Amino acid sequence: MSPPATLADAACRVLNEPDPGEKVRLSHLYATAWRDGNIVEIGDCAPPARPARPACPVLTRPGDMPKRTKGEHQGRVNLIHAIAHIELNAIDLGWDAVARFAGAGLPRAYFDDWVQVAEDEARHFTMLRARLLDLGADYGDLPAHDGLWEAAANTADDVLARMALLPMLLEARGLDTTPATVARLDANGDPQTATIMAEIGEDEVRHVAAGVRWFEHVCGQRGLSAAATFHDLVRARFKGRVKPPFNIAARTRAGMARDYYEPLAHA
Repeated sequence: MSPPATLADAACRVLNEPDPGEKVRLSHLYATAWRDGNIVEIGDCAPPARPARPACPVLTRPGDMPKRTKGEHQGRVNLIHAIAHIELNAIDLGWDAVARFAGAGLPRAYFDDWVQVAEDEARHFTMLRARLLDLGADYGDLPAHDGLWEAAANTADDVLARMALLPMLLEARGLDTTPATVARLDANGDPQTATIMAEIGEDEVRHVAAGVRWFEHVCGQRGLSAAATFHDLVRARFKGRVKPPFNIAARTRAGMARDYYEPLAHA
């Protein structure tokens, strides 16, 4: 296969790759090529409506997920598999943010950020899959839900909506829940997984920060109030609840002021 001519073409190749291992390999390859100047042009490539996926895991709606088998070992496998699935989706979300909004007039720094996010998520998936293998399992062994890509499809029309619902809403929720997950894993004698989760949590601060940065950039271009626009988009496009408690310290490090999320929790 010839090397991609543009960054958007590279993004589409990752999105159209069904094998998780190859998706990870291409993500690192193209991210390096972009940073090193071997891919220069942003270009234009229409991304697929859905990224390619392997035959397993079986994907279901969030409400149709089977009840998880109890037991310490299986519970740990369930948790790691669920997070690995989120991270695999997040690889595609990073590349989709590149290809889908390549023609939106955004500066080069926007693409730098989302290429880096995609590469981070590829590294996260690799660590989690290796941990599953340590525990005698693999990605694809369990069913997984398709809720994250439903949110991506619901924001495919507008970069402002994409930044609001994905990094600033759903990924920011990870900032809230990860510290408790790390503490629980440590308390239950699994420092290996706790270390992986702590590293992921630290990277997610930067990812949420990228969402805030480009949300505020586009709001500025359009002459919109950032907080009010965020509230409008969440209320219009998100079916769930914005629930406390919030990790205010991590959200603040990501540049996300409290007036973005606290009014939604009080509504």
